[in-house]
Amino acid sequence: MEEKNYRLIKQEGRAKRAEFHTVHGTIQTPVFMNVGTAAAIKGAVSTEDLEQIGTQVELSNTYHLHVRPGDQVVKKMGGLHKFMSWNKPILTDSGGFQVFSLAGLRKIKEEGVYFNSHIDGRKIFMGPEQSMQIQSNLASTIAMAFDECPSSRADRTYVQNSVDRTTRWLNRCKAEMARLNSLEDTINKQQLLFGINQGAIFEDIRIEHAKRIAELELDGYAVGGLAVGETHEEMYHILEETVPYLPVDKPTYLMGVGTPANILEGVERGIDFFDCVYPSRNGRHGHVYTNQGKRNLFNARYELDDAPIEEGCRCPACRRYSRAYIRHLLKAKEMLGMRLCVTHNLYFYNTMMQEIRDALDEGRFTAYKREKLAGMEQAAEEGL
Repeated sequence: MEEKNYRLIKQEGRAKRAEFHTVHGTIQTPVFMNVGTAAAIKGAVSTEDLEQIGTQVELSNTYHLHVRPGDQVVKKMGGLHKFMSWNKPILTDSGGFQVFSLAGLRKIKEEGVYFNSHIDGRKIFMGPEQSMQIQSNLASTIAMAFDECPSSRADRTYVQNSVDRTTRWLNRCKAEMARLNSLEDTINKQQLLFGINQGAIFEDIRIEHAKRIAELELDGYAVGGLAVGETHEEMYHILEETVPYLPVDKPTYLMGVGTPANILEGVERGIDFFDCVYPSRNGRHGHVYTNQGKRNLFNARYELDDAPIEEGCRCPACRRYSRAYIRHLLKAKEMLGMRLCVTHNLYFYNTMMQEIRDALDEGRFTAYKREKLAGMEQAAEEGL
């Protein structure tokens, strides 16, 4: 029997502390993946910056890289790791989310999805095999299975049919990845495959789907189709009901989530991997995360404030620059302002994940979560 990639170190309730071994290094979980859609973090954040702020995994987007510069270009350049000069793990999503987000530009059929490119309108076809081929060309560490992400408000019949098709697509993804990993010219012959659980907010469909995909013995499992319109309470409920039916001895990934509070709640419900555009998107608009809640650096109160974004923070922005200076950069539309805010936010998220891992190691995660949330909630009431 082959050696397991995933080693569960400790559990506190359903919360898991583990490590995941990959061909590009070991990932300590729970982990937040820093989102670099087109092989770069938006906000002029370099690979050196990512190393400096403690990034473990970078996430890139299959659809976007297929459209530009083209996955064949990336393959000719030696794969994503060489292309972006990053030697740690990379996860590529499958393009499935674009099936949801580009709803006006696509047609879904059994064989796959017909798109019009959001850039130049040209016709694109992507099915399970094409998604796996693109991700193999990108040579990421972890490839996501191609799925449809139905709206959380879709009706039951639509969701059931969609989930059944996603299961059929998953079997095709698994077969195609096995074929690709055996080819002579494949860059990463040890590429891992994660399947995706869907089912909107129908817990019985979610549970049945989790049972079916768990039988496929994949390298990891994601819960997709959340944070797309349902309430936080609905999301937490679905996680409580669904995650117990996914293998505890494999990593579990909650896709596209979320806020610091969402992450703490997700960890408590057994999630290992998270990703979200919030830290970079909010940072580009001057919204920065702190242990006292979120600050808007455009606020006039920071005009003469010589304190760092957060006292005691060791990120490159806080070690050197004041709120007043960063506010000036943002208002002057200097790119450095965005870059400092994004770097701070990613450092905050990566550091929070380290604190979560430390708390799990020491058996005090529940207390840590309570204290962290209390500090943020109190600050929110006071208004920053």
